Amino acid sequence: MAGIPDHIKALAELSPVEDLLLAVLREGLPGIRVKSLIDQHEHFPLVLVRRDPSFGEWAGDTRFTDAARVAIHTFSSDPNGDEDAAILGEAVRVVLRDAWLKHKVVPGRGHITRVDLNSPPRRASDWATATGPVQYADLPTGVWRYEAVYDVYIRKPRTRPYPLSH
Repeated sequence: MAGIPDHIKALAELSPVEDLLLAVLREGLPGIRVKSLIDQHEHFPLVLVRRDPSFGEWAGDTRFTDAARVAIHTFSSDPNGDEDAAILGEAVRVVLRDAWLKHKVVPGRGHITRVDLNSPPRRASDWATATGPVQYADLPTGVWRYEAVYDVYIRKPRTRPYPLSH
């Protein structure tokens, strides 16, 4: 299978908000794994980015924007897993805030025009309280998870995220 044809890709105005946030957080948190899916045998510390289906906004304005509610999970393991996961959650907030205030542009992905902390980082011992899709019911022993929820507004890239076909 050849994938999506270029003329279909050319219709896309916005790249997925997760892709923008993954790029921003990977650059801002060097040495930390930042992903949108959990591996079967995961390693920690880890930041997990998931778009929440409960909120989105598109007002037909072709200059901008996409708005998304995003759950960001931070994981760390013992001996200081609880404290480290909390600190990592705060570091995520700072990286997102700085990317917004400094107008950090990710080529082909756009930039953050506003970020609001909807629900501050809080400890969650299992996935029972997760706001997004669940991949497994319980955390491995000695692993701590904090979850924060952000409302993120992004502006599309100056050029389309996907090339036009020639």
